[in-house]
This record gives sequence, structure tokens and C-alpha cells, in this order.
Amino acid sequence: MSKPTLPSRAKLVIGIFTADKSLADPILKELTDRFGPVDMMSPWFSFHHTGYYEPEMGGPLYRRMFAFAELIAQDDLPEIKLATNKIEAAFAENDSRKVNIDPGYLVMERFILATGKNFTHRVYLAWGIYADLTLIYTKGDFQNLPWTYPDYAEPEMHDFLKTVRKKYAACLKDPLLCSAVQS
Repeated sequence: MSKPTLPSRAKLVIGIFTADKSLADPILKELTDRFGPVDMMSPWFSFHHTGYYEPEMGGPLYRRMFAFAELIAQDDLPEIKLATNKIEAAFAENDSRKVNIDPGYLVMERFILATGKNFTHRVYLAWGIYADLTLIYTKGDFQNLPWTYPDYAEPEMHDFLKTVRKKYAACLKDPLLCSAVQS
């Protein structure tokens, strides 16, 4: 019989994409007010794999990723997704989003995104939120899955997430590295 154990805390990673890069600073302020300081930020990536969002958000679109210093409980993900949905809504104009905010978390074995959309590979969490197993880490690298979003399948994204994973591994060894109060 397996004995239930609490999972390790996770590295909160939030991606945004927008056509208006000037929104990054006010969005980041909202995110850091809610989730604490950012300890890693990606460069801007081109978000070019789909035109689905351009009628609503304009274009061209760009993605930026933020990793947060403080680790989270994995079961906090639904609450985090609902909070980021509220931030998206606060920046919307005429019922059109100006930014899409994708929260997720990274642990040593995988990268998970939160979504409000059900699908065969997604697991229901709570409050209408599902976990999307986006990437797995094996053989020294992140591996794409048949359903991995194309922008998360890019080598540049993998490189950023591998850097986040190294920081996360250091946090697991020394939790003070990823706390709000550092000595």
C-alpha cells in the first residue's frame, strides 16, 4: 500500500503574451504584489505559432516568462489561475483581453500549466481549473508531449525553463535561496 505524502513545493512560473509590450511592467507589478518577487525573467519570445489570439489582442504577439522567488504548494495552482484571470480582466478593454496570463509550476520532473479548458490529457484540480502536463524532464532535458503548446516546445523556452529548474534545484537544497527573507 502506498502512503500519501505531501509533494515538494514548486517553482511558480507565469507566462504572459501580448501585442503591447508596455503592459509588461504594470502586469508584473500586479503579479509581484500577489505572488512576491520575481527571481528570473526571460527575454521576449515571438508568439507566432497561431493567429487565434490576434483578432482579440492584435499583433504581432510576444511572450515573456517570469519565475517567482518563493516556492508554492502545488495545490495552490487553481487559486493562482483564478487570480491571474482577474488580472487579465482588469487590463481588458471592451471585453477584449490585452494580455493573456498563463500560470504554471515547475518541479524537477515536469512543467505544468493551469487552464480552464478540459481535454483528454488534463486533470481536474478545483474551481473549474485543470492541470495541463506541458513538458516532462527526462534524459537531461525537457521533452515535448503530443499536446505541448508549440511555443512551449521551442528550444528557447526549454533553455529558459532549464535555467529555472537549476535555480529550483538550488532552492530545494537551501530553502533560504527562495524565500522572501534572504540572509
